[in-house]
Amino acid sequence: MTYAASLPGQPRGGAISGPATARAVCVLAPNPSAMTLDGTNTWIIAEPDSDLAVVIDPGPLDEGHLQAVVDTAERAGKRVGLTLLTHGHADHAEGAGRFAELTGTRVRALDPALRLGDEGLAAGDVITTGGLELRVVPTPGHTADSLSFHLPADAAVLTGDTVLGRGTTMVAHPDGRLGDYLDSLRRLRSLTVDDGVSTVLPGHGPVLNDAKGAVEYYLAHRANRLAQVETAVEDGYRTAEEVVAHVYADVDRSLWPAAELSVRAQLEYLREHGLI
Repeated sequence: MTYAASLPGQPRGGAISGPATARAVCVLAPNPSAMTLDGTNTWIIAEPDSDLAVVIDPGPLDEGHLQAVVDTAERAGKRVGLTLLTHGHADHAEGAGRFAELTGTRVRALDPALRLGDEGLAAGDVITTGGLELRVVPTPGHTADSLSFHLPADAAVLTGDTVLGRGTTMVAHPDGRLGDYLDSLRRLRSLTVDDGVSTVLPGHGPVLNDAKGAVEYYLAHRANRLAQVETAVEDGYRTAEEVVAHVYADVDRSLWPAAELSVRAQLEYLREHGLI
């Protein structure tokens, strides 16, 4: 038997939807797949004594899900005052426009094309809606516009797709870059060491109770994969397709297209650093 405590990041058991910390509640979108795991985690963040909430990643354009997010907030006595996006992939952001209509909120994101309203998001920004303190942490790599949100009061970080609750994420080449991603993981590790972050609230999968362990596992995994790709190239596997078939032979073939994006990012990284 495999116990959650022995898995990277110590994933929390039980239902994914529902309260995760004193200030964070998850509403799971009905879009499960090999890429989205159980579905997209839409997060409602609010101070316990406030009547205003912030929603992070409304998810896909699914009317039932978007209404469920509104209903969940209202049952807790809260009104959605702001919508934030961790990045622009459709499973996180496609429903943002409709959600803004339902709630009358602005949508803030790093990418101007995703915003509704004048304000974007940038490193060092602090969200204070309803008395919250949510700090914007740039974490590019999965995509160029990826952000995380540090929730100091709960010693938590909302990571979007940068760190998942199960498995590892892809670097979505060419928009995503491996060097940026490794820097982002190191930035998240610093939050666990210097700022006491212990909990990961991911964009997919269960909550992780050991943020430092999760990030260190990701860093080790990336270093191992990079070494495997470098060795594969030295052994004569030249194209991304050839490297995937060799290095990811033990991975479900339905995930190979995503693996190919990551391999392309790894090959680019190795070339930039003169390693191949």
